Amino acid sequence: MDHYKLVLPEHLNHYGNLFGGNLLKWVDEFAYISANLEFPGNQFVTIALDNVEFRHGVSNGEILKFSTVCTHVGNSSVKYNVQVLGIRHRTAAALFETNITFVNINSEGKKQTIQRSS
Repeated sequence: MDHYKLVLPEHLNHYGNLFGGNLLKWVDEFAYISANLEFPGNQFVTIALDNVEFRHGVSNGEILKFSTVCTHVGNSSVKYNVQVLGIRHRTAAALFETNITFVNINSEGKKQTIQRSS
């Protein structure tokens, strides 16, 4: 599933580059949206984010493409690979990639089996 985000001045640090924390927030948010759309009716929380390595700086006006792909579904957890591309002048550059894992919890915060749609 693909998601897009426009980098605006409020996302930048004092050097004019994207704050890494904003990128991580968007990775979490877009993967969460993908999980909820693919597995509706579950209550997912983020439990793990793999390697965090920023490959290139990102500046104002960049359009970011977040591609989320479900790579594993367990009993109570689901994992997504997230690739982030920066799109400039119709060419794309790989900026970031990670795996993010969510677990489905009940109202007491305990793991529970993922409910699948019929």
